Amino acid sequence: MILVSTYDVLAQIANPSPEAPPVADKILQLVQYLTWFVLLSGIIAIVYAGGRFAWEKWSGGGLESPKMVAGAMIGGVVATSAGTIMNAVIG
Repeated sequence: MILVSTYDVLAQIANPSPEAPPVADKILQLVQYLTWFVLLSGIIAIVYAGGRFAWEKWSGGGLESPKMVAGAMIGGVVATSAGTIMNAVIG
């Protein structure tokens, strides 16, 4: 009896339609700015690591910059595919 009345009450609840939060446009703009910042910082990191690599080769020092170049490249791949990764994780 209780189960039937509970079902009747729940059947009357409407399925709400999704709507954007009030500040969704500002959040989207902030995410776009952060995306540009991440891409720009990745390009700067690769250029810096390349310059350091050239300096190390020229001066004959130890080669630490190839690790920096590889790290910047891997970071760039992760940063540009962050949306795809989050969609895969969330659902």
